[in-house]
Amino acid sequence: MLDIRNNVNLKTYNTFGIEAFCTYFTEINSIEDFLALLKTDIYKNNLKLILGGGSNVLFTQNFNGIVIKNNLKGIEVVTQDNEAVIVRAAAGENWHGFVLWCIEKGFCGLENLSLIPGCIGASPMQNIGAYGVEIKDVFNDLEAINTATGQKKVFSAAECEFGYRESVFKTKYKNQFFIISVSFKLYRQPKLNTTYGAINSELEAMKISNATIKDVSNAVIAIRQSKLPNPAETGNAGSFFKNPEVAKEKYDELKRSFEGLVAYPLPNGNFKLAAGWLIEQCGLKGFEKEGAAVHSKQALVLINKNNCSGKAVFELSGYVLQKVFDKFGVTLEREVNII
Repeated sequence: MLDIRNNVNLKTYNTFGIEAFCTYFTEINSIEDFLALLKTDIYKNNLKLILGGGSNVLFTQNFNGIVIKNNLKGIEVVTQDNEAVIVRAAAGENWHGFVLWCIEKGFCGLENLSLIPGCIGASPMQNIGAYGVEIKDVFNDLEAINTATGQKKVFSAAECEFGYRESVFKTKYKNQFFIISVSFKLYRQPKLNTTYGAINSELEAMKISNATIKDVSNAVIAIRQSKLPNPAETGNAGSFFKNPEVAKEKYDELKRSFEGLVAYPLPNGNFKLAAGWLIEQCGLKGFEKEGAAVHSKQALVLINKNNCSGKAVFELSGYVLQKVFDKFGVTLEREVNII
């Protein structure tokens, strides 16, 4: 049954642990709840913000509107054969929990995406990715409700228009659809991707030669835990900045000027630079300002080190952007949704 509350503190609903209040707050536990919400004057007459795990949002102020927490739950196998399986998960399911569920069933394809915070519904919105795998590589379709009409629509991969940490749900369809479930095409035979990052090195350290998807998942978890702070202990939203893309001419210029430049060639001839490396070269690892800080082990991550405000984190991010631009002439882009 739909329950709308007033003046709710969002501190426990965002992984930065930032205190901010919203005028109205409700949790959606069924599709019927959401359809009922669409008919209310509170929904019709206020700004809206849909939250999943709150792992990709920074509150810099109170939210003068209604926050809608997506709590839809459920996982099911839709179709399967000897080679592949389609698995559908409700948008409110925990992402990492779902990955582990698939690994336990022997469904291959998500192991490189282990330990990413957040919920299922945010995964296609952000086209989350890690260690050489993105959601678009395993995506089948998603179901969403049009917030204007209340009608359900199924989106194919092409209709989602996936890009680097992008989809239509962050651009032309922003706030126009409420994602209710996502389905993934996974495989019964492993197609391991261990060449990206330090996965092979971690597997060697674990003394594993014939890796399984569980081994790869464990390696990814170990790597992430070694350099990324646990949001339950230190407020953060994971990677705060996108890795910037530059033309070959700019890459060549930087490579001549900066020894050890970390970059990856792209199919379009451009290069993707490692934002964390750029930030680190500016001497910002561990830099702290007004309780917000650049993480000492991974410069791509900004943290709530000392019960800071969202405004302090935002201002720190601006300082980082300026320092990187001044040194490299490269403009970083924030990956986190700023409220």
